[in-house]
Formats: sequence, C-alpha cells, structure tokens
Amino acid sequence: MTLEQLRIFVAVAERQHVTAAARALAMTQSAASAAIAALEERHDVRLFDRVGRRIELTDSGRLFLDEARAVLARAAAAERALDDLGSLRRGRLRLVASQTTAAYWLPPVLAAFHDRHPGVAVEVAIGNTRRAADLVLAGEADFGVVEGVVDDPALVVRPLGRDTLVVVQATPHRGGPVDGAWLRAARWVTREPGSGTRSAFDAALGRLGLAPDDLTVALVLPSNEAVRTAVEAGAGVAALSSLVVGPALAAGTLHRLPLDLGPRPFFGLGHRERYRSRACDALLALIAEREGGG
Repeated sequence: MTLEQLRIFVAVAERQHVTAAARALAMTQSAASAAIAALEERHDVRLFDRVGRRIELTDSGRLFLDEARAVLARAAAAERALDDLGSLRRGRLRLVASQTTAAYWLPPVLAAFHDRHPGVAVEVAIGNTRRAADLVLAGEADFGVVEGVVDDPALVVRPLGRDTLVVVQATPHRGGPVDGAWLRAARWVTREPGSGTRSAFDAALGRLGLAPDDLTVALVLPSNEAVRTAVEAGAGVAALSSLVVGPALAAGTLHRLPLDLGPRPFFGLGHRERYRSRACDALLALIAEREGGG
C-alpha cells in the first residue's frame, strides 16, 4: 500500500467516480482504476460496488475511508514538519558547554539565535571539557562549546572565539616582577583537572617553563564562581577568564597581576560522522558573524 494509492482511493470515494477523480489528480482513468484494483487484490477486499456505470463504497470501503484520510493527514503533517525543520521554523538544538562558555560567553549568542529562530528549542547541558566531548561522542549533544583542547579523531574541532586568562588576587600587587619564582611562592586556588580553565592555565604554565606541580595549590574547586569567591576572601591567587572576573575587577574586589598568559581560544566540537543539522549550521554562522564583527 502506498500513499499514492490512498490518495487515489480517497479521491474516487469522495467523487464516486473514477474518471472525475483521475481528472482531479491529473492522471489517466486507467491508472486510477489500476490503483484501486491493486488495493482490492492485495488485501482481498472489495472497496467499491460497480452499479451500472456508477460506483459506490462498500461497507468495507466506508470504514477504510476514515483510516485512509487519517493516514494522508498524518503524512501531510509529517511533510509540513520536514519543511519547518528545513526552514528553521521549528526544531531542537542540543548543546553542551563548559562552565565559562555556558555562563558567560554563550548566553548572548543564544539570545541572538532565539531572536532569529524563535521556533527552535535550544537545550544546554553544562560539563567540563572532557564531559562535553563524551556527550558529543555519544550522540547526546549535537554540538559542544569548550575551552580545553580535545584530541579525538572522531570529533571535528573548530575555533569559535577567544578569551583572556588573567591572574588575580584580593589585594593590589605591591610591585616587583611576577616571574617564575613569584608563581612558585604564591598560594593558588585552581579549577579541577579536566576543566577548560585548568587546561588553559596548565598550558600557559608550560609556556613559562613551569609545571602544575611546581605551584603550591591551597584549594581545588569545581566552578569558576567558587574559585573567584575564594580568592576574593583572600584564599590565594587564581587564573580565571576575564569574563568571570571582569565585574570583580571593576568593583575592586579583585586585582589583576601584571602577567600575560596569552589568549585562550574557545572551540566547537562536532561528531565527524553524524549529520549536522540546519539549526547547528545556523548557530555556527551566527557565531562567525559575531566574532568577525559582521
């Protein structure tokens, strides 16, 4: 049974006339008759009585007419849904983002995306960089936005934007160089291993000729906000995103140290072998537009 056979059956049933139905469907009378005959033969049921030159629905035909109309309505609804998905009038986008991007960088991007595509529902899960990669690999997220570097052949990794990692403490710097000796002597508050912030900081230490084990770490905390609050309370020194500490620097509750750790890129993660939706393409285009100033 095909949708075309159902369309022909409904057209004939509604007109009680094969030729009139064929004309309405822009097909030959013989093709319409053959479609009805194929349905009846395939299912061993008579749908029409031939009364002289007229046809009438049998009881079976009347019962089947309601079902055929329902199937055609569902098929039309499915076709409209595909059209809506293709034109981004509806849909769903599942994202996973690391803490800094989810809390600070991504929200204005998603607000702009919603303005353009209000019918697309966006779901955002939060996890560190490794967790984000795992969700994309498992197909539980369509796309990931992370701070840390991910090396996995099953993932496509692309730069999305950048931020600056800054070193802060609760009191103003008293002068003197912030060099390797200073960093070793300081008391540090850090994010947990696996977080993008921690990975970026460890990489910056490497460029300075230091290893994470060279530092004195007082606290390891699971969120940027916890690290920032601890440093504001005098627990030590931390390296955090400028997005995270910007308001505290402006308010004077944190002070930036004269140490350049370089830019910190944000990356997008997609699965190499899975289909990338139109909604995901639209989000990437918006990010490229915003980052390029377009």
